[in-house]
Amino acid sequence: MPYLAIVTALALLEYMGIGFLVGSARGKYGIKAPATSGHPVFERTFRVHQNTLEQLIIFVPSLWLFGTYVSAVWGALIGLVFIVGRVVYVRGYVADPEKRGPGFGIGFLANLVLLVGGLIGALMVLLSASAA
Repeated sequence: MPYLAIVTALALLEYMGIGFLVGSARGKYGIKAPATSGHPVFERTFRVHQNTLEQLIIFVPSLWLFGTYVSAVWGALIGLVFIVGRVVYVRGYVADPEKRGPGFGIGFLANLVLLVGGLIGALMVLLSASAA
């Protein structure tokens, strides 16, 4: 399972990096904590950070379910696709919210494959155990 652990750590480092971008934008645009609005670029950066947290809630358990019940290697590769999708999402959304679609789509599809694949894999294990 080291592949899954590495991808999990990379996703969390990515999230921390986005948090750093929020802090930088806060300083650059003079947005004092705890404010979450002010300059449009800060607001978009803040939203990207929050959206990424929302996706991580689905991603991390789905990654481990898929890795446990289907394939750790394939799970890690699909996990890397999710991470790349978040990079595309960050760049698109911060530049122009209309450009967030491709990154969102990449991440959503990766999460969907991991979650549905993990569920099917777990069900297959359960069914084969009860048939034995």
